[in-house]
Amino acid sequence: MVSFLNLKSINNQYRQELVNAATRVIESGWYILGNELESFEKNFSSFCGVKYAVGVANGLDALTLILNAWKKMGLLNEGDEVLVQANTYIASILAITANGLKPVLVEPDEFSFNLCPEKLRKAVTEKTRVILPVHLYGQISPMQDIMEIANEFNLLVLEDCAQAHGATIAGKKAGNWGHAAAFSFYPGKNLGALGDAGAITTNDSELLSAVKALRNYGSHKRYENIYVGTNSRLDEIQAAMLSVKLNYLERENSRRQEIANLYLSSINNDYIILPCVGEKQTHVWHLFVIKSAQRTALQAHLELNGVQSLIHYPIPPHKQQAYKELNDISLPLTETLHNEVLSLPIDPTMSNDDVYKVIEVVNGFSK
Repeated sequence: MVSFLNLKSINNQYRQELVNAATRVIESGWYILGNELESFEKNFSSFCGVKYAVGVANGLDALTLILNAWKKMGLLNEGDEVLVQANTYIASILAITANGLKPVLVEPDEFSFNLCPEKLRKAVTEKTRVILPVHLYGQISPMQDIMEIANEFNLLVLEDCAQAHGATIAGKKAGNWGHAAAFSFYPGKNLGALGDAGAITTNDSELLSAVKALRNYGSHKRYENIYVGTNSRLDEIQAAMLSVKLNYLERENSRRQEIANLYLSSINNDYIILPCVGEKQTHVWHLFVIKSAQRTALQAHLELNGVQSLIHYPIPPHKQQAYKELNDISLPLTETLHNEVLSLPIDPTMSNDDVYKVIEVVNGFSK
């Protein structure tokens, strides 16, 4: 079986370095908000090309804390609207509603799966305050156009970079386009921790101060709380693990790109639509997502022939029970995408033999 993603194989490449990093933290006797976190934050901000990075517990918290900080700074109020593509993972929506804000779901571009500037512009109202572009599958949203719209209407931009570590447009990395950005380091991400982890990036010193307090019970100084905060701190061991793996992120992204290019050049099947890559973009292929109106049969064919595939995501947020109030919204393109998308294996430790097997099996599918 060609596995979808072999995390054991990925992490075994750096096993001794990871063991050394964990040992260093254990022997230090300091496990929260210490030197390992400061070092990772410095290195990750440098990698993204931004002034600041703040380690937090996970990607959802990163999104939630940014919106909360903007509320504390007086930039947002209850009921303000946040524009976000409708085909995102539910975490993007959870962060919005957790802050008493209103998600406005915008149909995506059918080829890139990301925000469509034309549809985005039409969705702006007098209540809109934030644009939340989600860089799905490893490709950055059309940020030049999005920032033009944001500047025109004086809107904040929060990038959801959970799937786009190292992706670029014209050399500028994800996390350095908007006013702030949120990253997830869930183990399966391109830069994956060995547990839950996340980060916030920004060039705004005031936002930096607010999120650093909010992640730590609303406090900059022990026992003095300026906000009603939470506990969302990236711990020292995960920070140390991420520092090791950050050194190899670009190498792993390059291997993902090699695999994707083989898929793009060799998969040829009338029942399958391949993903598109925008001009001047560096796609880091967190996921290689194809479309097929015959998805159920295709996935069964892949499984029968020894290829594991996954669906990202089978149910769109507006059809989830958690958001019953959105269930009656009609978003036909989003609903079609959720019924047709299928993710093929794209693991930086895959052999070329495994890649060619995937290609052979996909090309062998017939209705």
